[in-house]
Amino acid sequence: MIAISADFDPVHKGHEQLIRKAREIADEKDIEVAIYMNKGYSANHAPFFTPFEARKEMALALGADKVIGVEGLHHRLILSYSVPIRLAKMHEDGVTDYITAADISLDEVKKYAERFIQEGSFLGMPQDFPNRNVIRWYGINEFLSKRFNRKIDFHLIPELTQPEKVSGRFIRKEILKNNLVISDDIKKLLPKTSIEILEREIEKGTIPGKRNMKVLKHKMNTYSRSNLTNIAYLNGKVINKIVEGRFYKDDEESIWASFRRADYGPVMTRLAASCIEEEVTKDEVLKLMRHYEEKGVIPEEQNVDKIIERAWYVAEEVDKGVSAKEANEKFRTRKDLKINPLMTLESGLNLTKFEAKKVHEGLEAKIFVDKDNQISCEIKEKKIKIKTNLKLPSKEVTYLRYILDSRYIPVSGELIKNKRNDWRVKITIHDY
Repeated sequence: MIAISADFDPVHKGHEQLIRKAREIADEKDIEVAIYMNKGYSANHAPFFTPFEARKEMALALGADKVIGVEGLHHRLILSYSVPIRLAKMHEDGVTDYITAADISLDEVKKYAERFIQEGSFLGMPQDFPNRNVIRWYGINEFLSKRFNRKIDFHLIPELTQPEKVSGRFIRKEILKNNLVISDDIKKLLPKTSIEILEREIEKGTIPGKRNMKVLKHKMNTYSRSNLTNIAYLNGKVINKIVEGRFYKDDEESIWASFRRADYGPVMTRLAASCIEEEVTKDEVLKLMRHYEEKGVIPEEQNVDKIIERAWYVAEEVDKGVSAKEANEKFRTRKDLKINPLMTLESGLNLTKFEAKKVHEGLEAKIFVDKDNQISCEIKEKKIKIKTNLKLPSKEVTYLRYILDSRYIPVSGELIKNKRNDWRVKITIHDY
């Protein structure tokens, strides 16, 4: 099979050109054209404008042999993790060729990807790289060739321009701006079959797909800091901005503004919002990542252990007076580091005499970052709710904060007594 991986939201003339070229290659090799089409959430972590079945129909109308739905990834994982999973699925399905479009040459793609292939990590790809996702797909294809003992042949065609780049985002925006009427200018960018299917779906009321803003606003208005801390891709800063921005009403802009104030870009905002809406927890994401690590799909330098090791190493170096930036760079470039991070910490806490009498060992202590940017815990026992800052050495504070802000490493706390009979919080960093 020759594969195309896409949102196709909707299928436009650039996609038509891609399918046509895939068809040519497929006919030469006597293989099928398969579209691995994202379902549920787009690769950009947003709900789809066009329903899956309609997009599938559009692709088949242009000559694809089959459409394979890819679901459950894009509201849980960033592309550096979802792309290896999707490519591994293609390997398992017997895909021999992959085709995509870019406005740079294949030689340029190889050049940009070289550093990431050598480092064995596809995180942190610079924003100014052209066609970043194409570079990522190429590099990860090289990485997975060792896992599957073969490479999928990578084909590249120029992106369609009429005279500017044809994009689904622009088409969707213009249709929305025009009150769901497809203008003559937009029709020029769409195959006839896509126009017919889009107009039918608009008539049926299935377009545009939307977020469940009622659920999203409810959670952003009511979840405590400790509960938000359990949600994947929310760091301490954005949680505090969400709480500060309450109460969210009908103005969606106020929601997105809270993420911007926490320095979240558009992509991470969409992913974080999807996680809140779908109740995607750090625990859930970690288990998903571990599953694919065990299958040898996730690059070793991106695995959970490396995330935890980096946090501990940076905390140790910062404690010695090294800058966090320098420590991160040393961790990235040195392969000889021996790191044994602590997976449990023991913290002091402040309890009044009254509170100390009401609590008992084994109570859950939910860890979070409070409004003053201090690591704290919340303890509930019957009608009593206790919130207090944790007392940790500076190195452990730095380490724990890195973990809390890591996007998908769960942390739990439990009330215990030490040998001196003092109340403490046992903090566990989970790696499963």
